[in-house]
Amino acid sequence: MNWLKHKYLYFFISAVFLLPGLYSLARFGLRPAIDFTGGTLLELQFQQTIPITEYPEVKAVLEEKGFAVSSIQAAGDQVLLLRLKSVSEQGLMNIKNTLAEKYGYQPEEIRFETVGPTLGRELLTKTLVAIALAAAFILAYVAWRFKNVAFGTCAILAMFHDSLILLGSFSLLGHFFGVEVDTLFVTAVLTILSFSVHDTVVVYDLIRESQRRYPGTALTKLADKAITETLPRSLNNSLTIVFMLVALLLLGGETIRWFVAALLIGTIAGTYSSTFTAVPLLVVWEIIRRRQNRAKVNQPQ
Repeated sequence: MNWLKHKYLYFFISAVFLLPGLYSLARFGLRPAIDFTGGTLLELQFQQTIPITEYPEVKAVLEEKGFAVSSIQAAGDQVLLLRLKSVSEQGLMNIKNTLAEKYGYQPEEIRFETVGPTLGRELLTKTLVAIALAAAFILAYVAWRFKNVAFGTCAILAMFHDSLILLGSFSLLGHFFGVEVDTLFVTAVLTILSFSVHDTVVVYDLIRESQRRYPGTALTKLADKAITETLPRSLNNSLTIVFMLVALLLLGGETIRWFVAALLIGTIAGTYSSTFTAVPLLVVWEIIRRRQNRAKVNQPQ
């Protein structure tokens, strides 16, 4: 099948998902959790389930007492997870007493963690360094493995394609639904980087083997052959992951919901980009290189 006949359509589909996220990133950015900004994470066990319709009321009651509440969400049956600006031990007691006045009993403290802004900035710096190092090592390895910088560069571009779709998705989710990014999100991003490149390397390796077996054959034909042979395997592998992640998303706890969502978005984007972004980029790279070579040959002396 002539897959690469539609290579520009694949780029258009990527753009449809990339551009809204890039716009959101540029305008709204991401909503960092207290892991990065510093603050307090408070988990409280109640004697009854607090309906989501009461969250704004709980937030208003606490803010009247001077507490800056960034978000409230369910963390299980009868459990609320509150994110606030830094709160002292005395402030914790005041929060419990305030909620006791509202509900007639004092909720039980499950977790109380405070992260300082200095530690938050340090964690953010380490996160950015980790992503940059991962990209650099992957680029170096793929370029060395295939003895061609085009393979490494196109693999990295496909990897950034997946990362930007994931970041853009969470920027949109943060703007419209208040979803925050934390250290679990960073874990998901790094996991997706490796997953994306893994599938890309499989396709590229088959292209390289075909170049050895059929020297002189156009890269487009070899790439079409590689896609045809690897696509069923890639889809089968990815679907097993997607089914598991969907089950976790629907049945898992609130605390890992957005971590699972990040993995799910990244897995789908990575499966698509390995075949329909990385390979077409390589073909376009080869087309441009040949045009440049012809232009040099035809250039008057």
